[in-house]
Amino acid sequence: MKNTNSNTYIIIYSAILVVIVAFLLAFIYQALKPMQDANVALDLKKKILYSLNIRDLDNAAAEAKYAEVVKEEAEKDGKKYYLCEIGGEDILVVSMKGMGLWGGISGYVAIHGDDNPTVYGAYFDHEGETAGLGAEIKDSKAWQEKFIGKQVFIKGTQNVAIAVVKNVDDANTQVDCVTGATLTSNGVNDMLKEGLKDAGKNALELFLKKKCSIPTDTTAVDGTEERE
Repeated sequence: MKNTNSNTYIIIYSAILVVIVAFLLAFIYQALKPMQDANVALDLKKKILYSLNIRDLDNAAAEAKYAEVVKEEAEKDGKKYYLCEIGGEDILVVSMKGMGLWGGISGYVAIHGDDNPTVYGAYFDHEGETAGLGAEIKDSKAWQEKFIGKQVFIKGTQNVAIAVVKNVDDANTQVDCVTGATLTSNGVNDMLKEGLKDAGKNALELFLKKKCSIPTDTTAVDGTEERE
Protein backbone atom coordinates (compact mmCIF):
# COMPACT_ATOMS: atom_id res chain seq x y z
CA MET A 1 0.00 0.00 0.00
CA LYS A 2 1.36 3.40 -1.01
CA ASN A 3 2.14 5.96 1.62
CA THR A 4 -0.01 8.86 0.46
CA ASN A 5 1.57 11.11 3.06
CA SER A 6 5.11 10.75 1.73
CA ASN A 7 6.83 13.65 0.01
CA THR A 8 7.50 11.55 -3.09
CA TYR A 9 3.84 10.66 -3.50
CA ILE A 10 2.74 14.29 -3.02
CA ILE A 11 5.28 15.58 -5.55
CA ILE A 12 4.37 12.99 -8.20
CA TYR A 13 0.64 13.50 -7.63
CA SER A 14 1.01 17.29 -7.89
CA ALA A 15 3.10 17.02 -11.05
CA ILE A 16 0.56 14.75 -12.74
CA LEU A 17 -2.28 17.08 -11.72
CA VAL A 18 -0.45 20.12 -13.11
CA VAL A 19 0.18 18.35 -16.42
CA ILE A 20 -3.48 17.32 -16.72
CA VAL A 21 -4.76 20.82 -15.90
CA ALA A 22 -2.27 22.41 -18.33
CA PHE A 23 -3.36 20.01 -21.07
CA LEU A 24 -7.03 20.78 -20.46
CA LEU A 25 -6.42 24.54 -20.49
CA ALA A 26 -4.41 24.30 -23.73
CA PHE A 27 -7.15 22.19 -25.31
CA ILE A 28 -9.86 24.64 -24.27
CA TYR A 29 -7.79 27.60 -25.53
CA GLN A 30 -7.26 25.98 -28.93
CA ALA A 31 -10.92 25.01 -29.16
CA LEU A 32 -12.11 28.53 -28.37
CA LYS A 33 -9.43 30.45 -30.31
CA PRO A 34 -11.30 30.51 -33.66
CA MET A 35 -14.35 31.92 -31.87
CA GLN A 36 -12.22 34.49 -30.02
CA ASP A 37 -10.50 35.55 -33.25
CA ALA A 38 -13.87 35.91 -34.96
CA ASN A 39 -15.16 38.06 -32.10
CA VAL A 40 -12.08 40.31 -32.25
CA ALA A 41 -12.47 40.70 -36.02
CA LEU A 42 -16.18 41.50 -35.67
CA ASP A 43 -15.45 44.06 -32.95
CA LEU A 44 -13.00 45.82 -35.27
CA LYS A 45 -15.55 45.86 -38.09
CA LYS A 46 -18.14 47.40 -35.77
CA LYS A 47 -15.70 50.15 -34.75
CA ILE A 48 -15.09 51.02 -38.39
CA LEU A 49 -18.84 51.10 -38.98
CA TYR A 50 -19.24 53.36 -35.92
CA SER A 51 -16.80 55.82 -37.51
CA LEU A 52 -19.09 55.80 -40.55
CA ASN A 53 -22.06 56.66 -38.29
CA ILE A 54 -23.51 53.16 -38.68
CA ARG A 55 -24.46 51.83 -35.26
CA ASP A 56 -26.93 49.62 -33.41
CA LEU A 57 -26.56 46.60 -35.70
CA ASP A 58 -26.59 43.03 -34.50
CA ASN A 59 -23.63 40.81 -35.35
CA ALA A 60 -25.05 39.40 -38.58
CA ALA A 61 -26.18 42.81 -39.82
CA ALA A 62 -22.79 44.34 -38.95
CA GLU A 63 -20.96 41.66 -40.93
CA ALA A 64 -23.20 42.23 -43.93
CA LYS A 65 -22.96 46.03 -43.75
CA TYR A 66 -19.18 45.91 -43.44
CA ALA A 67 -18.94 43.73 -46.54
CA GLU A 68 -21.19 46.19 -48.35
CA VAL A 69 -19.44 49.47 -47.53
CA VAL A 70 -15.75 48.55 -47.07
CA LYS A 71 -14.26 48.11 -50.53
CA GLU A 72 -10.52 47.86 -49.80
CA GLU A 73 -8.16 47.56 -46.84
CA ALA A 74 -4.48 48.44 -46.88
CA GLU A 75 -1.58 49.15 -44.52
CA LYS A 76 1.37 51.50 -44.80
CA ASP A 77 3.98 52.44 -42.22
CA GLY A 78 2.07 50.52 -39.56
CA LYS A 79 -1.15 52.45 -40.20
CA LYS A 80 -4.30 50.83 -41.57
CA TYR A 81 -6.61 52.46 -44.08
CA TYR A 82 -10.08 51.41 -45.25
CA LEU A 83 -11.55 52.70 -48.48
CA CYS A 84 -15.33 52.70 -48.09
CA GLU A 85 -18.29 53.72 -50.19
CA ILE A 86 -21.63 55.03 -48.95
CA GLY A 87 -24.29 56.41 -51.26
CA GLY A 88 -21.83 56.48 -54.14
CA GLU A 89 -19.31 58.56 -52.18
CA ASP A 90 -15.80 57.33 -51.37
CA ILE A 91 -14.87 57.70 -47.72
CA LEU A 92 -11.47 56.95 -46.20
CA VAL A 93 -11.32 55.51 -42.67
CA VAL A 94 -7.97 55.95 -40.94
CA SER A 95 -7.13 53.68 -38.00
CA MET A 96 -4.83 55.13 -35.32
CA LYS A 97 -3.41 54.41 -31.88
CA GLY A 98 -2.16 56.60 -29.05
CA MET A 99 -1.78 56.91 -25.29
CA GLY A 100 -4.34 58.20 -22.84
CA LEU A 101 -3.95 58.85 -19.11
CA TRP A 102 -3.99 55.20 -17.99
CA GLY A 103 -3.15 53.26 -21.11
CA GLY A 104 -3.60 52.87 -24.81
CA ILE A 105 -6.33 54.58 -26.80
CA SER A 106 -7.39 54.05 -30.39
CA GLY A 107 -9.39 55.89 -32.98
CA TYR A 108 -11.11 55.47 -36.33
CA VAL A 109 -11.66 58.67 -38.27
CA ALA A 110 -13.62 58.72 -41.53
CA ILE A 111 -12.83 61.57 -43.91
CA HIS A 112 -14.38 62.63 -47.20
CA GLY A 113 -14.11 65.40 -49.76
CA ASP A 114 -11.37 65.94 -52.34
CA ASP A 115 -10.32 69.58 -52.25
CA ASN A 116 -10.91 70.25 -48.55
CA PRO A 117 -11.48 66.94 -46.67
CA THR A 118 -13.70 66.99 -43.59
CA VAL A 119 -14.59 64.42 -40.94
CA TYR A 120 -17.46 62.17 -41.97
CA GLY A 121 -17.52 60.44 -38.59
CA ALA A 122 -15.28 59.33 -35.72
CA TYR A 123 -15.07 56.65 -33.07
CA PHE A 124 -12.61 56.37 -30.19
CA ASP A 125 -11.82 53.57 -27.75
CA HIS A 126 -9.58 53.08 -24.70
CA GLU A 127 -8.03 50.37 -22.57
CA GLY A 128 -8.65 51.80 -19.11
CA GLU A 129 -9.59 55.47 -18.85
CA THR A 130 -11.58 56.74 -15.87
CA ALA A 131 -15.32 56.09 -16.08
CA GLY A 132 -17.27 59.33 -16.49
CA LEU A 133 -14.12 61.25 -17.40
CA GLY A 134 -11.54 59.97 -19.88
CA ALA A 135 -13.77 57.02 -20.77
CA GLU A 136 -16.15 59.52 -22.37
CA ILE A 137 -14.03 59.42 -25.51
CA LYS A 138 -15.65 56.01 -26.07
CA ASP A 139 -18.92 56.26 -24.14
CA SER A 140 -20.11 59.66 -25.34
CA LYS A 141 -21.59 59.47 -28.82
CA ALA A 142 -22.36 63.19 -28.52
CA TRP A 143 -18.67 64.00 -28.04
CA GLN A 144 -17.65 61.85 -31.00
CA GLU A 145 -20.25 63.60 -33.16
CA LYS A 146 -18.53 66.94 -32.47
CA PHE A 147 -15.85 65.87 -34.93
CA ILE A 148 -18.27 65.57 -37.84
CA GLY A 149 -17.68 68.31 -40.40
CA LYS A 150 -14.35 69.44 -38.97
CA GLN A 151 -11.68 70.33 -41.50
CA VAL A 152 -8.98 67.64 -41.48
CA PHE A 153 -6.07 69.36 -43.23
CA ILE A 154 -4.94 72.94 -43.65
CA LYS A 155 -6.48 73.71 -47.03
CA GLY A 156 -4.30 72.69 -49.95
CA THR A 157 -1.71 70.90 -47.79
CA GLN A 158 -1.10 67.63 -45.96
CA ASN A 159 -0.69 69.45 -42.62
CA VAL A 160 -3.21 68.23 -40.01
CA ALA A 161 -5.60 70.98 -38.94
CA ILE A 162 -8.09 69.13 -36.73
CA ALA A 163 -7.37 69.36 -33.01
CA VAL A 164 -8.82 68.70 -29.54
CA VAL A 165 -8.33 71.78 -27.36
CA LYS A 166 -9.42 73.19 -24.01
CA ASN A 167 -10.73 76.44 -25.44
CA VAL A 168 -12.08 76.41 -28.99
CA ASP A 169 -11.23 79.46 -31.07
CA ASP A 170 -11.66 77.88 -34.51
CA ALA A 171 -14.94 75.98 -34.81
CA ASN A 172 -13.95 74.70 -38.26
CA THR A 173 -11.02 72.63 -37.01
CA GLN A 174 -11.22 72.33 -33.21
CA VAL A 175 -13.22 70.17 -30.79
CA ASP A 176 -13.69 70.81 -27.05
CA CYS A 177 -11.74 68.45 -24.83
CA VAL A 178 -13.69 66.10 -22.55
CA THR A 179 -14.62 67.92 -19.35
CA GLY A 180 -12.36 66.83 -16.48
CA ALA A 181 -10.19 64.68 -18.75
CA THR A 182 -7.57 67.05 -20.11
CA LEU A 183 -4.76 64.47 -20.26
CA THR A 184 -6.90 61.91 -22.09
CA SER A 185 -8.08 64.63 -24.47
CA ASN A 186 -4.46 65.63 -25.08
CA GLY A 187 -3.79 61.98 -25.92
CA VAL A 188 -6.59 62.02 -28.49
CA ASN A 189 -5.20 65.24 -29.97
CA ASP A 190 -1.70 63.78 -30.27
CA MET A 191 -3.15 60.59 -31.76
CA LEU A 192 -5.03 62.59 -34.41
CA LYS A 193 -1.94 64.57 -35.36
CA GLU A 194 0.17 61.44 -35.75
CA GLY A 195 -2.55 59.19 -37.16
CA LEU A 196 -3.67 61.60 -39.88
CA LYS A 197 -0.14 62.67 -40.78
CA ASP A 198 0.50 61.71 -44.40
CA ALA A 199 -2.96 60.07 -44.58
CA GLY A 200 -3.77 61.73 -47.87
CA LYS A 201 -0.45 60.84 -49.48
CA ASN A 202 -0.63 57.25 -48.22
CA ALA A 203 -4.20 56.87 -49.48
CA LEU A 204 -3.12 58.14 -52.89
CA GLU A 205 -0.38 55.51 -53.03
CA LEU A 206 -2.50 52.67 -51.66
CA PHE A 207 -5.70 53.33 -53.57
CA LEU A 208 -4.29 55.03 -56.65
CA LYS A 209 -6.86 53.60 -59.03
CA LYS A 210 -9.80 54.88 -57.02
CA LYS A 211 -11.05 58.32 -56.12
CA CYS A 212 -10.00 58.95 -52.52
CA SER A 213 -10.77 61.45 -49.78
CA ILE A 214 -7.48 63.31 -50.09
CA PRO A 215 -6.33 66.86 -50.80
CA THR A 216 -5.69 67.47 -54.48
CA ASP A 217 -2.68 69.67 -53.63
CA THR A 218 0.10 67.59 -52.04
CA THR A 219 2.18 70.52 -50.83
CA ALA A 220 4.54 69.29 -48.14
CA VAL A 221 5.10 70.79 -44.71
CA ASP A 222 8.17 72.73 -45.84
CA GLY A 223 6.28 74.21 -48.78
CA THR A 224 7.91 72.10 -51.48
CA GLU A 225 5.78 70.04 -53.82
CA GLU A 226 6.02 66.28 -53.43
CA ARG A 227 6.54 64.26 -56.58
CA GLU A 228 5.04 60.83 -57.20
